[in-house]
Amino acid sequence: MIRNIIFDIGNVLAAWRWREFYESFQYSPDVTERLARATVLSPLWEEFDRGAMDEEVLLDKFIENDPGLEKEIRKVRENIHDMLGRYDYAIPWLQDLKGKGYKVYYLSNFSRKAHHECAHVLDFLPLMDGGILSYQEKMIKPDPAIYQLLLERYGLEAGECVFLDDTRKNVEEAVRQGMAGIVFYSREQAVEELRRLGVDA
Repeated sequence: MIRNIIFDIGNVLAAWRWREFYESFQYSPDVTERLARATVLSPLWEEFDRGAMDEEVLLDKFIENDPGLEKEIRKVRENIHDMLGRYDYAIPWLQDLKGKGYKVYYLSNFSRKAHHECAHVLDFLPLMDGGILSYQEKMIKPDPAIYQLLLERYGLEAGECVFLDDTRKNVEEAVRQGMAGIVFYSREQAVEELRRLGVDA
């Protein structure tokens, strides 16, 4: 029986809208794509979420990816307040699940900078029964250790958990750790799959 529902945050409980954020600076399409490749689409972005590297050092490494865009990279990295957007369904959905007796947790690859500068969108976190943001533990999904840490920290049985994430490899690792898993595409699709698992979603 599923008793615990574990959510990723980006593109599950909140919109990860980096492209709209970058386009808001009104650079040319070419510059916008170069910015993306140098930062959010770079393998270095995982280090941003891991939180083990000093943020100034990481910024320098983003600039090394495309030195001709140093000014633009610094500009878009000044404040990422609008890189995360609200999903109006998040709070009502969590409240509904909790009202039906389920425990709700989060497990998300998330940077310190995003946690602080996008706090206005993360107002659902206090409603939740706990969770892990990757930067706080210096490890990221799909490292098996981060799933085990969540289970151990909150005394959860893997077989009583279902994990929702928009990234397939992260869900596949949760399944390897003994949880049920759902690759998230929309709330409606996720609710239907939760119901198939016996969850009153």
